[in-house]
Amino acid sequence: MAVKIRLQRHGRGKRPFYHIVAADSRSPRDGKYIERIGDYNPLTMPATIHIDVDKAVNWLEKGAGFTDTIKAILKYKGILYKKHLLRGVRKGALTPEQAEAKYQQWVDEHKNKVLDHQKKHHKDKAERVAKLLEQEQKKAADREAKRQAALAAAEEAKKAAEEAAAAQPENAETAAPAAENTDAPAES
Repeated sequence: MAVKIRLQRHGRGKRPFYHIVAADSRSPRDGKYIERIGDYNPLTMPATIHIDVDKAVNWLEKGAGFTDTIKAILKYKGILYKKHLLRGVRKGALTPEQAEAKYQQWVDEHKNKVLDHQKKHHKDKAERVAKLLEQEQKKAADREAKRQAALAAAEEAKKAAEEAAAAQPENAETAAPAAENTDAPAES
């Protein structure tokens, strides 16, 4: 029986949530499994991964395979590194205490990198939001300036029309009889 560590999908449509399981490679994706090792939620930032390191290392030492996504998760959590260190212990290159110390050092460094990445992400997001806000304020100021210009132009046009109307009544009285003559039907 070939055992594989893989993801088992749960959650509703377009909101996936995965269990990390050790299962027979011939069983269906969401079918029966041998042991649940952890879970993975890709929707959070960064993705939330809870995995039992000892169970995962135990399955890897027994020869279990893994999918590409699980390989990335195991690498990210340092499980493949721990397996590597335990292999060194079996060969006599390290003592168990040295291996555990190296693993804890790696975990601490990785945790700092993750926190730095989160801080950078939040800083970048804040900068993007500030930039978008500034752009929106500039657009609103431009729209207000155009509105004020349009109001001023309309006011000027209104004044010009009033001045033209004020000057036109003198000419309108003399032009009115001529207009009445042109409205009459022509007799032939």
